[in-house]
Amino acid sequence: MIKAIQLSKRYCTLDALKSIDVEISHNSLTYIVGPNGSGKTTFIKSVLELVKPSSGSIYIDNIKLNGDHAYRYKIGYMPQIASFPENLTVKEVINLLKEIRGNYNSLDEELIPKLNLVNEYDKPIRTLSGGTKQKLNAVIAFLFNPEILILDEPSAGLDPVSSSLLKDKIVKEKANGKTVLFTSHIMSELEELAENIIFLLEGAVCFSGKKEELIAVTEERNLERAIAKLMMGKNL
Repeated sequence: MIKAIQLSKRYCTLDALKSIDVEISHNSLTYIVGPNGSGKTTFIKSVLELVKPSSGSIYIDNIKLNGDHAYRYKIGYMPQIASFPENLTVKEVINLLKEIRGNYNSLDEELIPKLNLVNEYDKPIRTLSGGTKQKLNAVIAFLFNPEILILDEPSAGLDPVSSSLLKDKIVKEKANGKTVLFTSHIMSELEELAENIIFLLEGAVCFSGKKEELIAVTEERNLERAIAKLMMGKNL
């Protein structure tokens, strides 16, 4: 579904990605894990063509990305921090995106009532709390029923109830055949949801495989300790 070959990104003297090879299969739930500055966001933005790689190739459904943005219609993206027009209301933002996409036949609006956004419909974005903006961010990621979901720290800023509802939605969509890729620093999320792990450290892939494989090769008793071992720079 998503494949990167010898993908590199260099900012002046900083190598954000160092010739990484990554393959994310169809109908999988994959976490990209690593400390701050490890290259997680750079990789995601490269997949979205928000960042131009210095070298290497990215494929979506075996089609090489080449500047044609049509493939983005397959992707629902939830950035860590979303930015919406401050003067628009919640309802106006949602309707604006519907008009831009022109897709009214297969909308997924399940999260709107579940996250209690209906009560916020007529409020301008500038008046919303950070958590409510994050709820809107989540709704938009799922809204157009995409084949691929890319979620960057999706639970950040959400209250426990909303976080649980969002995790349930992620599991449901994966069961419906979606491909889910996301980042998180919340170890409980990793333990609960992770199937596949891609661990990045200083722009390089240190591990890529099943959660159980990582626990086994690090000889730790759970995923949190396995990841901590990698973050401390201990070799497998």
